[in-house]
Amino acid sequence: ASFLLLELYRQKCASDQNYGSPRQVGDSIFNSIILLRISWLLVPSIMSNMLNPDAIFSNNEMSLSDIEIYGFDYDYTLVFYSKHLHTLIFNAARDLLINEHRYPAEIRKYDYDPNFAIRGLHYDVHRALLMKIDAFHYIQLGTVYRGLSVVPDEEVIAMYDGSHVPLEQMSDFYGKVKPQTQFMDIFSLPEMTLLSCVNEYFLKNNIDYEPVHLYKDVKDSIRDVHIKGIMYRAIEADIEKYICYAEQTRAVLAKLADHGKKMFLITNSPSSFVDKGMKFIVGKDWRDLFDVVIVQADKPNFFNDKRRPFRKVNERGVLLWDKIHKLQKGQIYKQGNLYEFLKLTGWRGSKVLYFGDHIYSDLADLTLKHGWRTGAIIPELRSEIKIMNTEKYIQTMTWLQTLTGLLEHMQVHRDPDSQMILEEWKKERKEMREMNRNFFNAQFGSLFRTDENPTYFLRRLSRFADIYMASLSCLLNYEPDYTFYPRRTPLQHELPGWSDQLCTGTFRIPFLQETVQIK
Repeated sequence: ASFLLLELYRQKCASDQNYGSPRQVGDSIFNSIILLRISWLLVPSIMSNMLNPDAIFSNNEMSLSDIEIYGFDYDYTLVFYSKHLHTLIFNAARDLLINEHRYPAEIRKYDYDPNFAIRGLHYDVHRALLMKIDAFHYIQLGTVYRGLSVVPDEEVIAMYDGSHVPLEQMSDFYGKVKPQTQFMDIFSLPEMTLLSCVNEYFLKNNIDYEPVHLYKDVKDSIRDVHIKGIMYRAIEADIEKYICYAEQTRAVLAKLADHGKKMFLITNSPSSFVDKGMKFIVGKDWRDLFDVVIVQADKPNFFNDKRRPFRKVNERGVLLWDKIHKLQKGQIYKQGNLYEFLKLTGWRGSKVLYFGDHIYSDLADLTLKHGWRTGAIIPELRSEIKIMNTEKYIQTMTWLQTLTGLLEHMQVHRDPDSQMILEEWKKERKEMREMNRNFFNAQFGSLFRTDENPTYFLRRLSRFADIYMASLSCLLNYEPDYTFYPRRTPLQHELPGWSDQLCTGTFRIPFLQETVQIK
């Protein structure tokens, strides 16, 4: 690129053609050369300001000193699972398809691939297409899959009359089936992979099938793995294989208890399953840390349905018929609803902070209707930040941004030589984008970005979560009166100001790897 620019600069400065004055044209190209040189110098500076994977990131200003009550989901919030769990779910659901839905036994040859899908993808139920959509409802071309094969961009554009998906075709918060449904749950990774594998089998064998029926059958099979207790029994039988033991969960809960914070647990998982898991990761006295424990809550219905009363669960797991007048510490309750919960506890508004991994089922209603503060647990965040901190990624992104700036700066030159160089840069920019996607996931790229725009997943994360982090252990890095400030980034019509310059240096203390230490 430097050589091409220098050669063009030499030619233009000697030119007397009507491209503008030679001085003006030469200055424009010279400025592009300066931009190119600056990009090379930026890499060491960026490398010295790497992000900390164990930091907490803020979408909305929030002070922990205002938080009196902490609430938690269970799965992928208090407890994390090993890679074996998704294989278990995939295999069990695949067998249910064969044994109960009479699908061909040959689909048993497909195994779970943990590197195929990412969370937040959309699925076109009628066309049987898995894809990534950005915050503006545009499909990221190159990420549309039919079965296990990518669909050519030209075919996608022909099917959708472009690459935009109208709002009325998108699924709502609760996953009611529209032409497009979104997979937001970490547990949905095996579901996406199984859908793609069965689609692949039908396509490879030229079997005519109805995509809507396939989607429903796979969804039902995945649901049955949970509802019929297949997953719960397997985990309880070999808890060390499936649950990632970590002392940090207990350390977080103990720290909050030591500072006088009240805590509660609301989960969709059953009582005995939660009890065994919590005893494994926290200890036999885990219930002493919580003021209220609610199981089989049936979120998100728990947040909206006012009709279901709480039921007490005794030590043997038997449901009692007593009317609940108070939620007592040390007891376990089943079902219920948020409105009764608020009435019995008086825990309302912004003094409550609730953590969960499902942006819709755990967080959306709480922030939109009840004014609770919300924290999203995004396990993928840690691995993506580690990738973003690598020198190769930083070099690639710096050069990609430089190419974009050069294209923007040089597009005013309409002569053949300039246009030839611009076409070469566009081709290189496309290649760099594909390389950038492959850093994260070869099929779909980053959970948080398409080529340039935020993903639809990130758009909802930004709306429904005040803060987000890779795991609850990140709380150990912060004092209980810490205030989270979202970084001010310039809008497209704003010039970068002094605060934006500071944000690239020492003032990014909470986010820098070298300054945040796990205690």
